[in-house]
Amino acid sequence: MSLKSYCLLLGASAAAMAQHPLSPNGRKAGSAGDTALAFWKDHLSWWHDWTPSPSSSKGAGLVPVSMLWGGGNNGQLDAQRLQQFEHLNSTPAYVMGYNEPDCSGADISANIDVNRGVSLWNSLIAPMGQKGALLGSPAMCRQKDESWLKQFNQQPLTKSWDFTSIHIFKPDMAGVQADIDYYWNTYQKPLWVTEFACVFDQNNFTPCTDQNQINQWISDIVDLFEANEHVFAYAYTDGLGLGSAWPPVKSDGSLSQSGQAYLNAISKYY
Repeated sequence: MSLKSYCLLLGASAAAMAQHPLSPNGRKAGSAGDTALAFWKDHLSWWHDWTPSPSSSKGAGLVPVSMLWGGGNNGQLDAQRLQQFEHLNSTPAYVMGYNEPDCSGADISANIDVNRGVSLWNSLIAPMGQKGALLGSPAMCRQKDESWLKQFNQQPLTKSWDFTSIHIFKPDMAGVQADIDYYWNTYQKPLWVTEFACVFDQNNFTPCTDQNQINQWISDIVDLFEANEHVFAYAYTDGLGLGSAWPPVKSDGSLSQSGQAYLNAISKYY
């Protein structure tokens, strides 16, 4: 689909899209977390760290993407992030909605009911969209098995999202493609994969452990994202709960095999 067609679909002007492209700086590749930014930054365009104001000396030159993580009632970090978002004194270029509002776990998932999510969206996030920010939907914990976002989308939002933020935790490309297809077919909006990792999500969320499998998986998924016309951004996650092989850096701060595999994969494109 052309940029003009997407602008019409989103109700956004071509000028707004030119100011804040759906792929920041014309590149899809990004990072969720800053641990490997020093190694990857020349090949990335954007990053986020689940906070309202991402800040890292490692990310100089990259587009920081803001997030309202949750409703402030699911852990200390959640409360801090809500307060920080409420006190933002400028409008970010990109703002993403809640982190996994459909799952519990203090400071892991946001755990917000739909009504609370709608209220916060309309009071804090939608106004930024009205000022020119591109808005990302809340990202679901349950991936293609979600129901939260469907309910949210049926509520009276003062401004809807511009791109659908999704998480992909699958061990194979068939599962990855199924998630992408679900979100595109359901919401018909550009996709940002704001977290992804090699995980057996149907087996108690068990991370992949075989390094050769992980390396190939990373190479394959980057190729898939780059080739897919509906995916406009993607971010390797260095989040918690992903075992010992997935994190992109080692305990001594050097690049891990997985981190190198991502660097190799994105270097083919940028």
